[in-house]
Amino acid sequence: MNEKIILFDGVCNFCNFWVKFAGKRDGKKVLKFAPLQSETGQTLLRKNGISTDKLSTVVFLDDGKVYTQSGAAFRICKYLDGIWKLGYVFIIIPKPLRDYLYNLIGRNRYRWFGKSDSCMLPTADMKDRFL
Repeated sequence: MNEKIILFDGVCNFCNFWVKFAGKRDGKKVLKFAPLQSETGQTLLRKNGISTDKLSTVVFLDDGKVYTQSGAAFRICKYLDGIWKLGYVFIIIPKPLRDYLYNLIGRNRYRWFGKSDSCMLPTADMKDRFL
């Protein structure tokens, strides 16, 4: 299967911003999206052997491979248009350092950026890409 699916924290304002950001910059429309909290998100987590109660990381399913934390974030950049594609080069930073910074933001995302009461609703132009 040739799917590229981003599973994200649907109540995290920071995460929702980045989903919208990625959606607008994915000119080929290859990225699909599902909140981690949704039935689809939970099913995909279980199917890929990821605990459904750990909702602290983005999960990127790319052609059957599973990426989390900074590895997911930087691999998503490969599918963005323009200069944003260059974000992938940061994958060369050692994983422990990348994930330390990723987890620092992850632990504080609600405090710094807020939290919604429910998962985001996709915009009209992204609706067909939500699972």
